[in-house]
Amino acid sequence: MTLPMSDPTAWATAMNNLGMAPLGIAGQPILPDFDPALGMMTGIPPITPMMPGLGIVPPPIPPDMPVVKEIIHCKSCTLFPPNPNLPPPATRERPPGCKTVFVGGLPENGTEQIIVEVFEQCGEIIAIRKSKKNFCHIRFAEEYMVDKALYLSGYRIRLGSSTDKKDTGRLHVDFAQARDDLYEWECKQRMLAREERHRRRMEEERLRPPSPPPVVHYSDHECSIVAEKLKDDSKFSEAVQTLLTWIERGEVNRRSANNFYSMIQSANSHVRRLVNEKAAHEKDMEEAKEKFKQALSGILIQFEQIVAVYHSASKQKAWDHFTKAQRKNISVWCKQAEEIRNIHNDELMGIRREEEMEMSDDEIEETTETKEPEESVSQAEALKEENDSLRWQLDAYRNEVELLKQEQGKAHREDDPNKEQQLKLLQQALQGMQQHLLKVQEEYKRKEAELEKIKDDKLQVEKMLENLKEKESCASRLCASSQDSDYPLEKTLNSSPIKSEREALLVGIISTFLHVHPFGASIEYICSYLHRLDNKTSNADTREVLGKPECVGHPTSKISLRRIFLLSLNLHIRH
Repeated sequence: MTLPMSDPTAWATAMNNLGMAPLGIAGQPILPDFDPALGMMTGIPPITPMMPGLGIVPPPIPPDMPVVKEIIHCKSCTLFPPNPNLPPPATRERPPGCKTVFVGGLPENGTEQIIVEVFEQCGEIIAIRKSKKNFCHIRFAEEYMVDKALYLSGYRIRLGSSTDKKDTGRLHVDFAQARDDLYEWECKQRMLAREERHRRRMEEERLRPPSPPPVVHYSDHECSIVAEKLKDDSKFSEAVQTLLTWIERGEVNRRSANNFYSMIQSANSHVRRLVNEKAAHEKDMEEAKEKFKQALSGILIQFEQIVAVYHSASKQKAWDHFTKAQRKNISVWCKQAEEIRNIHNDELMGIRREEEMEMSDDEIEETTETKEPEESVSQAEALKEENDSLRWQLDAYRNEVELLKQEQGKAHREDDPNKEQQLKLLQQALQGMQQHLLKVQEEYKRKEAELEKIKDDKLQVEKMLENLKEKESCASRLCASSQDSDYPLEKTLNSSPIKSEREALLVGIISTFLHVHPFGASIEYICSYLHRLDNKTSNADTREVLGKPECVGHPTSKISLRRIFLLSLNLHIRH
């Protein structure tokens, strides 16, 4: 709505009454983002380049310059603007969907009609709630009208021309929280969410792929078509899907069984083609791997050459002739080239390791599994059974505790001391069972580790037995060749210090052990090795065998250690 024009004299008088110097900034807008429908008049025409005495366009107004508010004349009152040098009035945080404002500082003699007259120019007013304490709440039709009402905050209102205190007041306009505004805003948000969901659903339906056509029912004509498609590689997938649908529908009967069998047979013949296709793809993959490996090898060779060039340039002959910047660049390039070379070298070595692992997997023969020691297996089984029983007992205790808790929740009364005592006992028993279960599990893991160690020792013993067999064959050949010598084997055996098969076996194992350790070994090491091979071997027997001069290679020995080894092997063979 428009208001009557204000004259400059009234403007100057009002500013003098308020103690403010009249400001006449021509061409300055009232509010940058304010709706011109407010109808507030400047009273001074804006400056234009066409005015007399001005031949240029005025400079732009800086944004930090305060906005000059002007007097607003209404029918029953007049609004005087605040001091532009004062800071803008403070406002609270804007509630969502705010359409209601709080207006304070009204004159005591102000009526609802005056409030409507002042704030109706901001927009359509829906409701006014006026209080007896000089404030009111005004609800507008739209949200943007609240911003127009906030523009009037700080204005001094005067009813008519009276200067009485009850007829004057300073307006304070601020955001207000209202249930109606919040409810309308939530309804609007829900409506927007529904629209967004509808839009997304329509978009998903638009982008959704079309449904596949329905599968036709079985007939002789369709069966012949599907049988022909099964023989075609490009249409095999479609035909198989149709065949699968027919079988799942129950189209197979006694009359059509032969036709279905022939189609299944055609599908089975397709397996051979798939296998051949897979073999062709594997061959192509192997060729591509080989080609990649060759290319990588060539790249690595070139990197080696480049690194060699950098190393040659780093030698004293050429290094002294380069400048400091050139040396720095050469060092950086050399480092980068070495890093890239190492990366490529690791990649090539990884490819070769994979090939070696594949070759070893193909060449490894199936070996017979060694039997585990009976005692270790029985202990492991016993530990498993005990572990299972403890777990079951633990589950039973947990179930009892859960039942007691459920009974307590249903009763809704204080627990009896007996039940509390039972709960405590059950909890203690549960903790004890858990600790015992942890101990059993640790013992089970330890037994498993011992089993693994025993298996490793057994493999080592088997390897040693194989070595002994090889040496036994060599010894048999040596014995056959030594039958024609001056000292027959029988005399040597009769004169040897070896008395029994066990002693001969100990001597043979000790000699093999010393043959593996060319730099010698301590007696304790030999005793521990023999005790690990056979628990019945004592340290005293080992020291007795090693204490004989014929076994340890004493200077007065008549038989060397090699000959004792051969004699012990011969004794072992004869026994």
